Amino acid sequence: MSHKRPLPWANLEEFRGKMFKGEWPTFPELLEIQNLRFGERPCLTDFDGPDGSKRTLTYSQMYEKVLKLANFLVSSGLKKGDHVAVAGKNSPEWAITYLAILVASGVVIPIADSLHDTETGNIIKASTPKFAFLDDGKIPYVKENFPNLIVYSLNPTVPEKFVLNLSASPVTPENQNEKPTEDDLALIMFTSGTTGNPKGVMLTHKNIISDGYIAQTNLLILPTDVFYALLPIHHAYTMQAAFICPLQVGAEIVFGKSLAVTRLMKELREGKISIMLGVPLLYNKLLSGINKGIRSKGAAVYGIISLLRGISFVSKKFFGLNIGRSLFGKVLEQANISTLRVAICGGGPLAKSVFRQYQEMGIDFIQGYGLTETSPIIALNPVEKFKIQSVGRDFSPYEEIKIIENKEFSDVAENIRGGQKIGEICVKGPMVMKGYYNMPKETAEMFTEDGFLKTGDLGWMDKDHYIMLCGRAKNLIVTSGGKNVYPEEVEDSFQLYYDIQQVTVRGYHPKGDSTSEEIEALIYVSDDLYKSLGLERKTDSVQEEIVKAVHAIVSKVNKRLQSYEQITKISLLKEPLEMTPSQKVKRDFVAKIYE
Repeated sequence: MSHKRPLPWANLEEFRGKMFKGEWPTFPELLEIQNLRFGERPCLTDFDGPDGSKRTLTYSQMYEKVLKLANFLVSSGLKKGDHVAVAGKNSPEWAITYLAILVASGVVIPIADSLHDTETGNIIKASTPKFAFLDDGKIPYVKENFPNLIVYSLNPTVPEKFVLNLSASPVTPENQNEKPTEDDLALIMFTSGTTGNPKGVMLTHKNIISDGYIAQTNLLILPTDVFYALLPIHHAYTMQAAFICPLQVGAEIVFGKSLAVTRLMKELREGKISIMLGVPLLYNKLLSGINKGIRSKGAAVYGIISLLRGISFVSKKFFGLNIGRSLFGKVLEQANISTLRVAICGGGPLAKSVFRQYQEMGIDFIQGYGLTETSPIIALNPVEKFKIQSVGRDFSPYEEIKIIENKEFSDVAENIRGGQKIGEICVKGPMVMKGYYNMPKETAEMFTEDGFLKTGDLGWMDKDHYIMLCGRAKNLIVTSGGKNVYPEEVEDSFQLYYDIQQVTVRGYHPKGDSTSEEIEALIYVSDDLYKSLGLERKTDSVQEEIVKAVHAIVSKVNKRLQSYEQITKISLLKEPLEMTPSQKVKRDFVAKIYE
């Protein structure tokens, strides 16, 4: 694979052997280098100043606070390899705590701020941290149930416990912790712990640092870029793409804390965001608002804009001319995304039609793919040569990906895409996890005999090394005719139907047949549909007008699906199903359905 520009890590070479000796720098080494290179550039920003004003720390200010907190941790008894839990909303305080733990040679245990108390407790039990830095809402439960855990606050409401106020006398040389190496553990990322037995993914300094730099072989990012960390930063996707990668190039990070429209619009506008990270749900909502505004101008205007969109896409895809920004500058400005250079979607496949519409408007919109066990990025669509049907191109020669044919698959045509056989996506490279914490059996089961990590995702890869994703192997539905149906592919067909807030597809057994499956759609209707029909949502029953509207949408979707993929049962949900931080439905659900 040839590169028209220098490798993303080329600027590290002048520091190799001087400020770091491994193949990749550790976090302490990286921060020291970036402090020298970008000290006066903006680093961490939020809008939590007086009256919602903007607050920014430069790289040198951030580094000073990180060193101060790292010194406090070591002075307070943190030893190399000790675990430290962090649970809070996106903020500069969260970022400083994360980095200080690593500089002090500790191991970060990121915990979702949205977890229930019992789930938080299960992760604390499994990880046995020595310290915990928490938002105020979690402190009472943790203190009551873990009295021996030393707890500090990420919020300034209790000044003496506030993370940025913690200080200690400088640690003497003989009391310094040994510095971490690139192969030392940096963090353990746990599943939610709903079952009481959370699984912890162990990632090293090399795993995380290498993945950030290698991902940039498919995406040029600049010190002048401004990243928007809106999704929960404890999640591997946001942590890498909107936190680690910006630090590696000296870019600015704006922390968003809420999906509330007014705050989102303010942060996009005043933050002058140039690179945004999101999941399909977020981009669908944003596009819905844009299209609603265009439709309000009338059918004639909408038709003209649709024509211009088509011209823009052809110009960009086939001639490399980005005329979308000129054609749709006013539209982008009204949506507060006129400064947006690149939009990245992860956490699940995005409908091709959504992908295309952003490209048509002049935004370099790309998809990425990965999982926590791979730090997490293992594929990214290059801006210069994107494929709307792909979740990304691999990073060869810096990683290896192969498709292993599933033994349950037959040689029938529907298991072939683009002339390639569908199978399980497997990966090998420096970003692949060390293993699961205290779970040697489960770790061994994740790898092939030749050392490839089994992702559990089904898909295929074309001759140009672009990955096409079908869905999770464990979610596969097998019909009576032996046809394989991927629920995620069916769900993606609903992404532009804004009257449906959530759709989850699963197999069900028709009456009298326990051997084969047909397709059921669990649907939660949006508030917009109720509003447009002049109805109010009820908890005990669903109105006939709502049922008819949903059936009409499903009928339209079915016409675009293969006969064996078509939905034969619709169940309307009383409340939405619980979702992961990356806005995917947790499949181990108990659904509350209108009878």
